[in-house]
Amino acid sequence: MNQFGPSTLINLSNFSSIKPEPASTPPQSSMANSTTVAKMPGTPGAGGRLSPESNQVLTKKKLQDLVREVDPNEQLDEDVEEMLLQIADDFIESVVTAACQLARHRKSNTLEVKDVQLHLERQWNMWIPGFGSEEIRPYKKACTTEAHKQRMALIRKTTKK
Repeated sequence: MNQFGPSTLINLSNFSSIKPEPASTPPQSSMANSTTVAKMPGTPGAGGRLSPESNQVLTKKKLQDLVREVDPNEQLDEDVEEMLLQIADDFIESVVTAACQLARHRKSNTLEVKDVQLHLERQWNMWIPGFGSEEIRPYKKACTTEAHKQRMALIRKTTKK
């Protein structure tokens, strides 16, 4: 448990593999003269991206807010916004996929915070504040080389004079 409450768990038993399923064709209207197609929620739209009404972690509005926080006068081009959103989506997808693989490696059907933490720490050298591990890791003191010891002794000797 961390300061934000109990750990979030995701059940992986419904997922038979890590690979994404191919998108199915959306149902078409049965009206003879109609050309409208019913869009299935959560299916990728143009360019392979999820539709804006789906649950995205980073939306254009949030991205613009982040940019304004850094520099209130900065405006991003539409192409740059799309590219940053795509990079964020790809990053999240890769982290979740790797974390699911770690959970499977533990022989678990449940994705836990520690799986995501391990991947972020090992692959991206990232630590998320507030979601520290339960164990206290000892600080590893760097080994001092013989040359460093000699230099420090010389410094101490010259400062005593």
